[in-house]
Amino acid sequence: MTEKKEDPVRLFVLSALADGSVKATHELARAFHATRTKPSDPPNAWRRFLNAFKQQAVSMARTGQVIFVRKGTPIHPDDVKGVVKLRLPFPGEPIPDPKPRDEEDDDEELIGEDDGE
Repeated sequence: MTEKKEDPVRLFVLSALADGSVKATHELARAFHATRTKPSDPPNAWRRFLNAFKQQAVSMARTGQVIFVRKGTPIHPDDVKGVVKLRLPFPGEPIPDPKPRDEEDDDEELIGEDDGE
């Protein structure tokens, strides 16, 4: 049997955040590319790694290995939209709860209701 190798993107994320920093996925992708760059690579070649970093970040957040942060507040991986950053969880920190989805449904019902007039 061959031993399963750990994903290099996952290892890079963990090592980059080990100092307690908070970083966006594009920052991590650029740094990862810098360790593998070739002289013939165009300036935006780091973008080829961006999707892999986004996918690994979501996977790692769902298992509690990293925490998504928006404006300094931890958010659930299902609530990721717009600009978010990653950090390692504090000792004993749980995965944040997802935003309740019922509130959106309630607003839609109010719009279509007849007010009796």
